[in-house]
Amino acid sequence: MESHKDCEELYSSVKMTENDEDCSLLFELPESDPLFEKKKKLLQSNGFGTKELVDLNSSSCSNSTNAMLEEMLKRARIIHLDEENDGYIQTVPTLQVTDDENGAELQVELYFGEVPVSPYVEFYSYRNELEALNSILSIIDVSRLHCPLTRRDFLQELHKATLDRIQEFGDKSRLETRIVEDLSIEKEECVLHWGERNDVRTKLKIAYVEGAGRGAIAAEDLKVGDVALEIPMSIVISEELVLECDMGRRYPILEKIDGISSETMLLLWSMKEKHNSNSKFNVYFNALPEAFNTGLSFGIEAIMVLDGTLLLEEIIEAKKHLQAQYDELVPALCNDHPDIFPPEFYTWEQFLWACELWYSNGMKVMFSDGMLKTCLIPIAGFLNHSLYPHIMHYGKVDSKTNSLKFSVSKPCNTGEQCYLSYGNFSGSHLITFYGFIPQGDNLYDVIPMGTQAKLEIEMEVLRDILSTYESMMENIGNTEQDNRKSNSWDVKLAMEYKDIQRRIISSIITSCYSGINTVDNELHRCVAVAVAGTGTGTETGSK
Repeated sequence: MESHKDCEELYSSVKMTENDEDCSLLFELPESDPLFEKKKKLLQSNGFGTKELVDLNSSSCSNSTNAMLEEMLKRARIIHLDEENDGYIQTVPTLQVTDDENGAELQVELYFGEVPVSPYVEFYSYRNELEALNSILSIIDVSRLHCPLTRRDFLQELHKATLDRIQEFGDKSRLETRIVEDLSIEKEECVLHWGERNDVRTKLKIAYVEGAGRGAIAAEDLKVGDVALEIPMSIVISEELVLECDMGRRYPILEKIDGISSETMLLLWSMKEKHNSNSKFNVYFNALPEAFNTGLSFGIEAIMVLDGTLLLEEIIEAKKHLQAQYDELVPALCNDHPDIFPPEFYTWEQFLWACELWYSNGMKVMFSDGMLKTCLIPIAGFLNHSLYPHIMHYGKVDSKTNSLKFSVSKPCNTGEQCYLSYGNFSGSHLITFYGFIPQGDNLYDVIPMGTQAKLEIEMEVLRDILSTYESMMENIGNTEQDNRKSNSWDVKLAMEYKDIQRRIISSIITSCYSGINTVDNELHRCVAVAVAGTGTGTETGSK
């Protein structure tokens, strides 16, 4: 899970200026932004600069609050684009061919299920819209403390309008929560009580949710900005913790192993610690599942269902890598140091379990010294992933409280499942390392191509792509061929993924045909224009 921006970092591009009479909001695109040049071009194409003042003077205040909010959003949306995929939101397949800077080559990109943003598109993506609205809300809160009294009423109206927009936006993407009442949550409640004894603060409870397994449910109505969960660093499982334990004190044994990483040390520690009844984290480990049911645990039948898909290759390569890592390291440690690495705790099955634990529950944490490390965060692991999350930024240690805070960016009602974002991952990645497919259309479900061609063979490129994906469609088979009956979790998940792949490939094929027709028409037009120009001796295009 990757998300460690904090509010100060996120909203520093929107600033407030004022004098005795006026109050203005400055929307600034910082030059340090990794996408600065692309965002700059997008801003300029929409008539904006990299620094834009929005005046809250008497003339602007005469406009409607919603009109003012929309003007602010146009700028904030672009400033807060954080992925190139943020620019694609519609559900019509398209093909885009663009020249590179030298005009010598084409970059061919197929967008199945999305089309590029234009000035007429209302917003770029779910995440971007929520980012933009929250950034505006943040600066309004600051400006209300410093702006002239004559502007505060308008800022209050603008504040309410922004909250209303967030509420409306969140309602459109709200996912239904169906709690499974007949499953015991005794172990999960023990983890919550253990957390409270260790200064965890939470407004969440744990329940089994239909179609999602365990989930975090809002115990009360959560408003924008509320902290749903706060975890002290004293119970965060990190590299520092391992170095302080018995295994850490014997670290020189591991230090001698060439290339061993802190992540590997954490895996080795977890495999042993889960059996330690005296562990500080005994309650946490007892509540973990015996099997995480990720793609890494797929059985033979599920693997066979995936024949012809990229997910099959991803799972095979991942398991091959893990098996090689295990064979190279673990048996030798058990043979040479059985007192530290008891063989019964370090089997291949236990190693795979630990890998799945850290893949599915590990979170990137930005420490106070600026170091970014992978950690296990008890209780936070109950928060499930969604394409429409309530919590978008977490994982940066609050230096004042020495804790991690999980704040909501949109309201979450009592009894509703509270989601966060694990990151911008494709369905194949989420199946392989997390064991699920998210609800909704995933912008990051891609089938990579990496195809480039010279401008003059654009048509051939499209036809080659079409041929490739038509062959892929043949190899993947049709739905009837996969109409097998199975109650196995992995087979069901594999079949669901394969259906998604069929839709993606079908959309790419449709896009290719559309692109070929477009290019063909353009070629005919160019030929006609050229003939007309040379035939009459007049300016190109003249009659």
